[in-house]
Amino acid sequence: MVRAGLTTERLVRAGAELADEVGFEQVTVSALARRFDVKVASLYSHLKNSQDLKTRIAMLALEELADRAADALAGRAGKDALTAFADVYRDYAREHPGRYGATRHPLDPEAAAASAGGRHAQMTRAILRGYDLAEPDQTHAVRLLGSVFHGYVSLELAGGFSHSAPDSQESWRRILDALDSLLRDWPTP
Repeated sequence: MVRAGLTTERLVRAGAELADEVGFEQVTVSALARRFDVKVASLYSHLKNSQDLKTRIAMLALEELADRAADALAGRAGKDALTAFADVYRDYAREHPGRYGATRHPLDPEAAAASAGGRHAQMTRAILRGYDLAEPDQTHAVRLLGSVFHGYVSLELAGGFSHSAPDSQESWRRILDALDSLLRDWPTP
């Protein structure tokens, strides 16, 4: 018998909240069952296992992040678009550290194809069109931006910049300025 009020969507959202509280890696079906004060078995009509739960949280997080990025990018181009896009990632990670961690969860090919990951790539490439980069340089730039954004945000979330001057916000702005400059004057091989 399915417990009244439990749905897959409700469980996934609760799992995402749990991830923000305790960290994505700590999210399990057992931890979620404790949150709802139910037996683990009662969740298996909605979720296959902890891996399924984590995949669903990752899909939710990617969708939320893509929606925020799309809203932030509307009507922007060049450095303004680059900055808005980067700030969305950083702000989302700060507001939802567990969900942000979920965006890095490996997805099988079917889940990846169904995820909002493709939207992220399209938005990044749209920003780069403003810098007039052709392939393969555009792909190199996509990888560079992803690496810088994720690396900076991950280090900042771990407290890596909290004990030294200048303030991490100042460094973030300078890094975005440097990225804009690099993208405008992309080196040729």
